[in-house]
Amino acid sequence: INETKEIEMKKDSSGKVKLAAIIKEKLDAQLIETNGCTHLLQIQDVTPSADGCEDCLKMDDDWLFLRLCLICGYVGCCDNSKNKHATRHFHATGHPMIVSYEPEESWLWCYPDEAVIEL
Repeated sequence: INETKEIEMKKDSSGKVKLAAIIKEKLDAQLIETNGCTHLLQIQDVTPSADGCEDCLKMDDDWLFLRLCLICGYVGCCDNSKNKHATRHFHATGHPMIVSYEPEESWLWCYPDEAVIEL
């Protein structure tokens, strides 16, 4: 099963993404290569802030791909999008972890450690 599909199925009735337990289980079972990331245990179960890039929607602008902050649930656009809202959110808040919010992708990014973690 695609991990992103598993993430979708792990939403509760309020729409909260239940990723923290998945990551903890995989870490405990040594099924994740951390690639030097020291922030995985900071991941929270989060409610996505929007169905698209929160700030692009406010600006009536477009995005390419979405990223979900795993600390607060902010949904922002990727660095290939002209506004780069996910990275701007990291710089404004210091929230270290995002997950791709695209159905065909299953990876995390740790900004401070510049590490990709494949799920």
